[in-house]
Amino acid sequence: MSAPQGTATVAFRWAVRVVAVAGLAVVSWSLITAWGAVIHGNPAYLILLAGTAAASIAVLWRSRRSASIRSRWRRTIGIIGTVAAIGWLALMVWLRPFAAVETALAAMTSDASVTVSEYPTQIVMTPTGAATGTGVFFQPGARVDARAYAGTLRPLAEAGHTVVITKQPLGIAFLSIFAFGPVADALPEVSRWIVGGHSLGGTVASMQAEAQRDRRPPITGLLLYASYPASDMSDSLTIDVLSVSGSNDGLATPEKIVASRVDLPETTIFVVIEGGVHAYFGDYGPQPGDGTPTISQDLARKEISEVTLEFVNALTPPGT
Repeated sequence: MSAPQGTATVAFRWAVRVVAVAGLAVVSWSLITAWGAVIHGNPAYLILLAGTAAASIAVLWRSRRSASIRSRWRRTIGIIGTVAAIGWLALMVWLRPFAAVETALAAMTSDASVTVSEYPTQIVMTPTGAATGTGVFFQPGARVDARAYAGTLRPLAEAGHTVVITKQPLGIAFLSIFAFGPVADALPEVSRWIVGGHSLGGTVASMQAEAQRDRRPPITGLLLYASYPASDMSDSLTIDVLSVSGSNDGLATPEKIVASRVDLPETTIFVVIEGGVHAYFGDYGPQPGDGTPTISQDLARKEISEVTLEFVNALTPPGT
């Protein structure tokens, strides 16, 4: 039995090495293809990448030992661990963020009208002139670089509204569901808030709006970009709502947006960007599963920004 056991030990050791090398490859690929998004995003993903790299190196070093796997339970644990490692690497691949592209990056620059401040967990756009007292708290779509929405939302700051784009841990809005409260508390000069988000971010924003409807300063509006609530909020949500969607969206399809009407207040404003797609609400390139656009992204962004600004202005008292 010694020969088969020796063969199994060698085969297992090489399988472990392959997985460890794959771990280093995944880390390298993520950093090379989405360097800006990883460095400028919430630190959580970078920490996981660093941990994955460290674990892969440790496993490679340990695999140099020639110890055999004699007991069945140790072999079983080793197989389970290897399978779990493969699953972990698949998760790291899936979590790689969609990086912001140039139009959005250009909007991240401060000028005479807007000061852009970037922090590990948020981006804040502050008007340099007279502020209206209205703030917009925005949740990005799943795994999307928070900077990707700078171009779409910057016109709000230029008009005097404070804009905060949260950087979600791992790019998942559900992990940032409690982020709004601390932001609002840290900006006492904002006397009213509009919460919003893109795709999954909009779903979480609707939950935040419902959960904190009695807070002060108040939440006065909900902004949904290619998004809809996860449950019926038609009666519990008593604030103004704007739903902006794309007619060619392959993810938050027109059918899904229409179906969401019954879950939102009757006063909800629905605006459709003709020819727009899911990825047009930010500047981060194409997204798998999306539809085919029949309008330029520049024109779509302009329309989205204009209808958003009109909505926010309408919720801001005159003279503020």
